[in-house]
Amino acid sequence: MLTQERLVEIHVLETQGLSIRAIGRKLGVSRNTVRRYLRDRRLKPLYPSRKVKPTKLDPFKVYLLRRIDAAKPYWIPATVMLVEIKARGYDGGYSQLKHFLRPFKLKIHDPVVRFETLPGKQMQVDFTNISRGGSRIKGFVATLGFSRSSYVVFSAQERQEDWLSGIEEAFYHFGGVPKEVLFDNAKAIVLERDAYGPGYHRWNPKLLELSKKYGFALKLCRPYRAKTKGKVERFNRYLKESFITPLAATMAEAGLRFDVEVANAHIGPWLMRIADQRIHGTTGQKPSVLLDQERHEFLSLPLQSVACATPMDAKSPVPFESFQHPLSTYDRLLEVRL
Repeated sequence: MLTQERLVEIHVLETQGLSIRAIGRKLGVSRNTVRRYLRDRRLKPLYPSRKVKPTKLDPFKVYLLRRIDAAKPYWIPATVMLVEIKARGYDGGYSQLKHFLRPFKLKIHDPVVRFETLPGKQMQVDFTNISRGGSRIKGFVATLGFSRSSYVVFSAQERQEDWLSGIEEAFYHFGGVPKEVLFDNAKAIVLERDAYGPGYHRWNPKLLELSKKYGFALKLCRPYRAKTKGKVERFNRYLKESFITPLAATMAEAGLRFDVEVANAHIGPWLMRIADQRIHGTTGQKPSVLLDQERHEFLSLPLQSVACATPMDAKSPVPFESFQHPLSTYDRLLEVRL
């Protein structure tokens, strides 16, 4: 095969005064070939099409495309996809998976600006709206400002009692009480902003009781500055991409309903095994490692109280009869995906 480089050599040797016979002999090509390319300098060498080499990812591409389709209009991150296909025998790298998935993903700009807090200083709380597979549920999310460890519990509504129980359960999940809890402007939490002067708000009476019981200060985001609690907002997105979307897609593929009970039944193990064990993009460390440091700075839990939740518990025990199928069905579907 005559390459572009060999064609240049033919013209160079001709310029240097070599004959067609001498050029052919020197380069190991026929005289007719040399003559043809010298006669018509517009000719270009023809390269045969290369065969596409099979990759380790090829056997899993149909599965990946099915997962992408099942999750639409949402997106399952490549890191989650990697865990899923590794459980199915994939032993290749992350780069080729990411390269394959890139054309299917729409770029999302993240405008959140984050700031850092000291260990044990702050817990940010929020409710996030979730709509998947025809189900609409609410997720209470509490994220620690230093370690980025989070607690999540799902409910059908965003009521006052859901806020209060979520906060209390988060303290027991983390093993202590941070010095302050940061809120947005939820009506169930703050009754009137600046009611007694700038920065002095009228809080929900039951929240004040909870604050007194556990010893944490109440802090409110400034108006139109929801980015102040960017850590919990960022985790909300991670929660939806890495837990909600894969779980809902799995339920949809199996013809099952995604609801509060299913979400609560699986969130505890996911928080402990996945969310707290990931390398956080901002801190560069696992939330579980930083949480161990942060616990030394927490306020102690009241001795007279009974722990409301542990990392493996849901908000309250989920009765088996509330599921559409035996619990083993869900575990079998999810054991290699979450």
